Amino acid sequence: MRFGPVPLTEAVGHVLAHSVRLPGGRLRKGKILSQADAAALAAAGFTRVTVARLDPGDIAENDAAAALARALVPEPGAVGLHAGTPFTGRVNLLADGPGLARIDAGAIDRVNHVHPMVTVATVPRWQRMDADGMVATVKIISYAVPGAALERACEMARGALGLQRPALTRAAFIETLVSGPAPAAPGDKGYRMLQGRLDRLQVELSGPAFVPHRVTPLAEAIGASDAELILILTGSATSDPADVAPEAVRRAGGEIIHFGMPVDPGNLLFLGRIGTRRVIGLPGSARSPAVSGVDWVLERVICGVGIGPEDIMGMGVGGLLKEIPTRPQPRRPGG
Repeated sequence: MRFGPVPLTEAVGHVLAHSVRLPGGRLRKGKILSQADAAALAAAGFTRVTVARLDPGDIAENDAAAALARALVPEPGAVGLHAGTPFTGRVNLLADGPGLARIDAGAIDRVNHVHPMVTVATVPRWQRMDADGMVATVKIISYAVPGAALERACEMARGALGLQRPALTRAAFIETLVSGPAPAAPGDKGYRMLQGRLDRLQVELSGPAFVPHRVTPLAEAIGASDAELILILTGSATSDPADVAPEAVRRAGGEIIHFGMPVDPGNLLFLGRIGTRRVIGLPGSARSPAVSGVDWVLERVICGVGIGPEDIMGMGVGGLLKEIPTRPQPRRPGG
């Protein structure tokens, strides 16, 4: 593609590079100039205009963006994404429903290294998406790109994006009480915050069930549940793998996969399982609507994304999240 000013007599059939305001209206950038457009420009006193002239083998911006979007998502219905209409060299890729953004980060990096004018931007890997949420945008920066570059980008992009849909449908909530009577269910903040999180992924949350903060009654409540996912919020923070909640999971026939995580807030979360069912021990930050390590683990478990100790321990970079105003121990003394 050649870019620059040309005489009006040479501009017809090429792409207008910059919008031009004329007495009779506005010629918008990106327009293929016609004889009538050139005549209107001449009548307004223009003798030259800046255009983009496509060379043989160049692919126009909208066609190029659409081709790259098809490569990224070759089977839209099957992977839970759909493409918007190309405009100004851009195609947005949107989620069909709730789920997590499945992104091959290496493939996206390779695409973005093919040619400076060929770009793909995405949300972070495994970000929770709502219906019609934008997972990625393809943008061809210039008015056209060489066909060979586009072909290489499409080869590298093949199937790099998708939506990981919820795999679980039922969860149970159990809260331990150190002392005092059980609160009324509608007013319990921990339950309400978890219900909001699960509603977004179309998961039914039963409970709340309240038990004393002791191993035996908690183990009995865990064993009595047939939910696919059991969520435990303790009245006293779980501060060791041998504490009440982890020990209750073991007593109920389960195991602890990992305790703790390098995400703040969210440090005291633990992940366990009983047969094929998952158990998440929730830190106190689950009572807040703010994003915490709870969301990162909960969403992946619900959507069937494999998560184990290595995955959790790899969350530290980017794991310093927003401060919670109600933290009893701020990160900075006096803060």
